[in-house]
Amino acid sequence: MENTPAVQINHLVKEFRSPFRKTKVRAVDDVSLTIMPGEVYGLIGPNGSGKSTTMKALLGLLAPTAGSCHVFGKNSLKTDSRQETGFLPENPYFYKHLNGEETLRFYAKLCGMRGKEVNQRVDEMLELVSLQGARKRRIGAYSKGMLQRIGLAQALIHEPRLLILDEPTAGVDPVGSREIRDLIVQLKERGVTVFLCSHLLEQVQEVCDHVGIIFNGKIVKAGSLDDLIAIEDQTEILVKNASDRTLARIKAVIADAENTEFIHMGKPRTTLERLFLDEAKKSDAASTTMTDQKGDHHA
Repeated sequence: MENTPAVQINHLVKEFRSPFRKTKVRAVDDVSLTIMPGEVYGLIGPNGSGKSTTMKALLGLLAPTAGSCHVFGKNSLKTDSRQETGFLPENPYFYKHLNGEETLRFYAKLCGMRGKEVNQRVDEMLELVSLQGARKRRIGAYSKGMLQRIGLAQALIHEPRLLILDEPTAGVDPVGSREIRDLIVQLKERGVTVFLCSHLLEQVQEVCDHVGIIFNGKIVKAGSLDDLIAIEDQTEILVKNASDRTLARIKAVIADAENTEFIHMGKPRTTLERLFLDEAKKSDAASTTMTDQKGDHHA
């Protein structure tokens, strides 16, 4: 793994003039973070906490009031820092009269690709984001989830080493959200560094290696995901098919141990999202079976 960080933000400060007051509003207040190549880093916080401003400074779209941002060692204010960066904004805009294939061709040519390279890369990206079947469909007819996936494809068209995503599943249904998360995992396996901004905590928990929590422009907590979510003074034990007698014996052992307290015993819980997706899969499988049976009957 490279020693040069994919992202290095040092004491970043960004202030904006307030139209109603003479004082300035500090949107980002002394933020520092490091992302190494191949990592997925999640920056989480409520709306207005400074997430998007931090990303825009990293992309060179905003000049810092103080501090600096570097991408693979290059200052983000220099144009060449963007050559290895792909970006998907929260609400990407596309030309609605173009179809999926034409959209990706447009961005490939903007990135300097020509001839066979364009065709090959467009095919690869449509396959990666599972939009081969919609390549000739007008972007204006795409769902929100499909728009986010074509947005991911355009952000990756030039094979960047760093992908920056601002609320990539905002407004997307749970199935589309799952597809986008699976794509992020796939990209990580390919060695792409991902910097993800979100206020959806479960999304971040499923894909990120490291997390920074930002409030009022300040990073209030940062570290590896495992370290942040571990409850230091508790140990979880999962037991399958345990009898009432076995559970009673476990409780008795805990009761006898010094400085140890029994807190809870119960069934492990899934999440509402996982439950929804499982039911959606069952429904899809049942409808496919019924269709097959009808086809056999008519035959």
